Amino acid sequence: MSETRTTPGTTTEERQRTQTARGSAPLWWVWLAAWPVTAVFVLSNAATPLYVLWQHDIGFSGGTLTVVFAFYIVGLTGSLLVCGVVSDRLGRKLVLLPALALALAACLVFATATTVAALITARLFSGIAVGAVVSAGMAAVTDVAGPERKRTAALLASCAMVFGAGLGPLLAGILSETAPAPTVTVFAVEAVLLATAVLTVLRMPLRRPEAATKGAWIRLPGVPRGNGRHLALGIAVFAPGITATSFVLSLGPSLLSGLLGTTSRIVAGAMAFVMFLAATGVQFAVQRLRRRTILTAGAFSTTLSMITLVAAVHTSSAAALIISALLAGTGQGLGQLGGLSLLNAGIPPDRLAEANAALNTGGYLPAGILPVLAGYLSDGTGLTNGTTTFAGALTGLAITGGLAVHASKRHLTDPA
Repeated sequence: MSETRTTPGTTTEERQRTQTARGSAPLWWVWLAAWPVTAVFVLSNAATPLYVLWQHDIGFSGGTLTVVFAFYIVGLTGSLLVCGVVSDRLGRKLVLLPALALALAACLVFATATTVAALITARLFSGIAVGAVVSAGMAAVTDVAGPERKRTAALLASCAMVFGAGLGPLLAGILSETAPAPTVTVFAVEAVLLATAVLTVLRMPLRRPEAATKGAWIRLPGVPRGNGRHLALGIAVFAPGITATSFVLSLGPSLLSGLLGTTSRIVAGAMAFVMFLAATGVQFAVQRLRRRTILTAGAFSTTLSMITLVAAVHTSSAAALIISALLAGTGQGLGQLGGLSLLNAGIPPDRLAEANAALNTGGYLPAGILPVLAGYLSDGTGLTNGTTTFAGALTGLAITGGLAVHASKRHLTDPA
């Protein structure tokens, strides 16, 4: 058995750097590297149960609510145009630390918001921070894991994202019902979580890039030649899945209040939490399945979610709405894991952050546009008609993605 020898007096940080250079950082560091992803995604959805409070205090429609939500997508997609390339060229930390600082600023704006403009600003800051994390942060997990643990890295990075996205609304729902000054308390707690993420990034055993890639600094993120099919298939399933969960996050509380007669912020937060808990759990359950199977199942789950959503709004069934949320989370989780594993398997490290940015750009664009259209359509024609139209459109996209995956047998046979 071989063993690593260290020179007497070598510091822990030096040993970590040596292990990282050999691609063998300790497994606990791989898990810890995923924490900044989780912390920022807690912020991404922490506002979900609080919109009812802001609507009451400030006064704005469901359509305006989806616009506030969409500015998160604006910030995220703008960030993805820059952060993937910068991360690959200058290093993960130089992207993650400013992103975490901006996330802390978003907490301050959320905690003191008294206008729609303030909510839009906070959501914009949150989106920029998330865009940095889904490119640089998820690539950092892969870097720390090393080439021999790429599958583990894809799983942990993906699960960190969806677990944080679910933990945020649950935490916010509980604190907003039980703690004084709910909007202040929620974001004070989140600021503490982000501060621990800053400390994690500062100590993370990461190397600076050895060679800079060529091309423009600000550009639509993409993948190296020959990997376009992998990216397209990942987006084909991931985009409908994350659009379904975005709808639940933006209009789920309104559905609970308007159709099902409950205004509990804990219930709204819990529904979002179980949705993303399903997204987390299903990824651990299917990690040994073939990528083609995972992606096909993701498209099927999103389709079932939309069918169940239509049933929920036409029958005012709370159970059907929760089942729809669970299926939406499952669809996002499967599409996300399948897409990330395809990229991790075939993209070199110096282009991985940009590839992650490309996958998320393709996913978040429809996730920002379609719920906004559904929100304004619901204002004009009623929540039932708006939701039904949205579900029909997304069902078509999910089925198309599933058929594309089913037709592409090559390069999709390996386990995730």
